[in-house]
Amino acid sequence: MPSPKAEEKRGAPRCPLERLAKIQPGRSNPPRYCLITDISDGGVRVNGFGFDIPDEFVLLLSGDGPARDGTYRVIWRLG
Repeated sequence: MPSPKAEEKRGAPRCPLERLAKIQPGRSNPPRYCLITDISDGGVRVNGFGFDIPDEFVLLLSGDGPARDGTYRVIWRLG
């Protein structure tokens, strides 16, 4: 029997998104492709396709949309 859904504790709701982006992991490292899988006013969820996302990084997005280029900081990791 499924358990009841946990109460949402986030300050901003998440919106699903599948958008290709680039992470600039540092000044001396080349950008790496990643996938943004959801977004909220508080941040983004990033899939790094097998590379470790640094604790702080510059996110480079293309096109229009709710996500914006900028410096992001990891606040939670899966696992």
